[in-house]
Amino acid sequence: MPRINKVRIGHGVHDPARLTSRASLSSAQRIVVKIGSSSLTLPGGDLNRNAIWALASSVASLVHDGREVVIVSSGAIAAALRPMGFSQRPESITDNQALASVGQGMLIREWSQAFGMSNVHVGQVLLTEDDMVHPEKYRNVRASLNALLASGAVPIVNENDTVATREIHFGDNDRLASLVAQVTGADLLVLLTDVDGLFTRPPRDPGAERIALVKDAARLPGVEIGSRGSTVGTGGMVTKLSAAHDATITGTACVLTIPVHFDAALAGEDCGTFFPARITGRRRSRLMWLTYASRGEGTLVLDDGAVRAVVEERRSLLPVGITGVEGSFTAGSPVDIADSRGCVRARGLTYFSSDAISRIMGLTSEEIAAHESDIAVHAVVHRDDLVIVK
Repeated sequence: MPRINKVRIGHGVHDPARLTSRASLSSAQRIVVKIGSSSLTLPGGDLNRNAIWALASSVASLVHDGREVVIVSSGAIAAALRPMGFSQRPESITDNQALASVGQGMLIREWSQAFGMSNVHVGQVLLTEDDMVHPEKYRNVRASLNALLASGAVPIVNENDTVATREIHFGDNDRLASLVAQVTGADLLVLLTDVDGLFTRPPRDPGAERIALVKDAARLPGVEIGSRGSTVGTGGMVTKLSAAHDATITGTACVLTIPVHFDAALAGEDCGTFFPARITGRRRSRLMWLTYASRGEGTLVLDDGAVRAVVEERRSLLPVGITGVEGSFTAGSPVDIADSRGCVRARGLTYFSSDAISRIMGLTSEEIAAHESDIAVHAVVHRDDLVIVK
């Protein structure tokens, strides 16, 4: 089995501006805007046309000003609830798939009409988690979004819920928006929701105060955070903070606010919560997608010595240190690398299929050369194709 070529992620990557102050937000050239279901639907379940048209008008002005904007739009399933005879979001995946199929058409039609008033084209981009896992598909997503932006169109991105089989969503569209910001190298991620930023406690509670600036979304001592937002959405403040964290550490600034403050946020005014981009650390690289977008298609279990070599000494993973192979995958797939207790410690691109690794695991290079003449191996996962999972 010949050694495969290294997967290259990074060609055509847009470099984010790393905005660190509210005043700098007015200079953002590439922007990802996520708007949630609670902001896009009315209490009865119908699409909130006023909200869609207002945001479309603001974004169209940005496009005419020469800026590039991607919209990550929730609302497909919520929009189809009442027309399809549902009183609330169902538990069944198949019911959600049917609702998504109907709702996506309703949603993209509304966006297209709203932007059409300003002579701006939209392009529908439906993604599954799988599109962010495989290197080839990841490159295709980036190329498609870049082409749409270069043409002056506004990509309308959503989860392809109609064909999702593992789960009905990435986890939530906040995570999807963060991944889109990373794949496009956005200068700014704007998370629009029904709460004007992060508060010290639930906003309805007495004494709740808005937090205007968060330098590290992973460290918020003393802040009470809810887990879920509205009954039609799937996220909450936890998912938004996670999205903000992932965006900022890869160079994209973030603002969390309400739709009516969108223009003010882009102008740098004091509304919502601002998360400045990190200016230190590694620039988003060809392996950033592997850290934040990917899940392993299988797992390689290592002995303690191999864990030390891979995680602490940052060496390549050799067959001799592998004690187990879980799952079925092909050469070039992302795999999780776990210790003997099952804790995932790293993730990487494997040079071999699961079947081939099962044949050579635990063997030294000399033993492989003697018994597996069709396999020329120096490493199962090269250190250049490996990231440590914190």
